Amino acid sequence: MIPIRDSVRSHRFPAVNTALIVLNVAAFLAEVARGEGLEAFLLTWSLVPARLTDPSLSAYFSWFHQAATFVTYMFLHGGFWHLLGNMWFLYIFGDNVEDRLGHPRYLLFYLLCGVASGVIHFLSAPGSPMPTVGASGAIAGVMGAYLILYPRARVLTLIPIIIFPWFVEIPAFVFLGIWILIQFLSAALTAGQVSGVAWWAHVGGFVVGIVFLKMLLLFPETGVSRKLGEATVRERSPRLQKTGALEGEGEGDLLGILEITSREAREGAKKVVTVRSGLRDRLIRVAVPPGVRDGAVLRLRGGGTQVEAGERGDLLLTVHVS
Repeated sequence: MIPIRDSVRSHRFPAVNTALIVLNVAAFLAEVARGEGLEAFLLTWSLVPARLTDPSLSAYFSWFHQAATFVTYMFLHGGFWHLLGNMWFLYIFGDNVEDRLGHPRYLLFYLLCGVASGVIHFLSAPGSPMPTVGASGAIAGVMGAYLILYPRARVLTLIPIIIFPWFVEIPAFVFLGIWILIQFLSAALTAGQVSGVAWWAHVGGFVVGIVFLKMLLLFPETGVSRKLGEATVRERSPRLQKTGALEGEGEGDLLGILEITSREAREGAKKVVTVRSGLRDRLIRVAVPPGVRDGAVLRLRGGGTQVEAGERGDLLLTVHVS
């Protein structure tokens, strides 16, 4: 399952989440630039449990370096697809958690989840000589927090069936429940084996993400956090939106809602909306003309449901300007 977008709109620009993605990409480019020295670089800055438990190995590293790897490992990745998968999940779920916690608390939350998942991995395999890298543990914490904050959110999900893409919206608690179940089963089935994936770090990260969220929400936002939040309020609505389309009076016509900001109403915008079609969702591009007014109706020819002779009705979107 690949998440495409969620239905929760973040009201503030995810400055910390974006910075974390940039840092991970920059670290990966630094890895690639190492060339033949990449393996030594990863061995030095990855999390290697045996390096802490085997005296013959720990003697070569200072305590500071050993502690630092519980942070540095989460910014390194084993390849492009490893990086892409992690950053995509962080992009989908991280902005909403940051929106709820605020920028400073979210940064602290992310780092705590990453360090805690590293500790859990160490405790689950203290003698493992396998280098561990990746932001998966920290991102699992983000997903655990998202489950608590937005369990009823809808996640547009791509489910590849051989060569046919199947798009379906499912509740966040179902998507995240399936994800954590897969992680737990994988961890249980590979128990005692040397694995290239730190499954227990994923499971542990998910759990500690819930715990840290509860703890951090007990602390009120500071004045600095509120000012940062005010400075990063979004001026644009989400590019991808769910219409909530209902049947109209015309045969095959559908009625839906399109949310835009006052700036987008003045300048125009391009959006993509989802329309339910059986068990699948269709993606339809919408061009919002400049100067559109609140309550205006945009008619998209052929955007409705299928009628006789293979034709489709229209999709009529009522514009809401916020």
